[in-house]
Amino acid sequence: MVEVYIDGAAKGNPGLSGAGIYIKGTNIQEKYFFPLGVMDNHEAEFAALVKGLMICLEKGYKIVSFRTDSQAVEQAVLKRYAKNQRYNSHLQEALKLIDQLDLFFIKWIPEKQNKTADELAKKALQLQKGIDHEGTTNG
Repeated sequence: MVEVYIDGAAKGNPGLSGAGIYIKGTNIQEKYFFPLGVMDNHEAEFAALVKGLMICLEKGYKIVSFRTDSQAVEQAVLKRYAKNQRYNSHLQEALKLIDQLDLFFIKWIPEKQNKTADELAKKALQLQKGIDHEGTTNG
């Protein structure tokens, strides 16, 4: 089983957003970050879930345990329902991907236990502003 830590970040509400995904398991340690364009923070969290699921399926990880610091994402997945239509479209996409897995768990964790995914999401934000993680301008 692999553990997948996900996080979304947005600068503004809505504003530029990014997703961070950190996957770890026996002999596995992978980090991903994706600029997402303009979204609010909750939408970025749902987009991070979808990106994480897509990566797992592409890599052949069929038994996964997701960790998120978003209670909204955790509850929506467990209930298989999101009231907000903007989030519901991401949720429906995620549920289709989840149904392709052999075993899926999702668990809420405090932000302090999700630092790697948070840093990756912030890195994705910085890329959209034309600045890399060290603050230098990309040419």
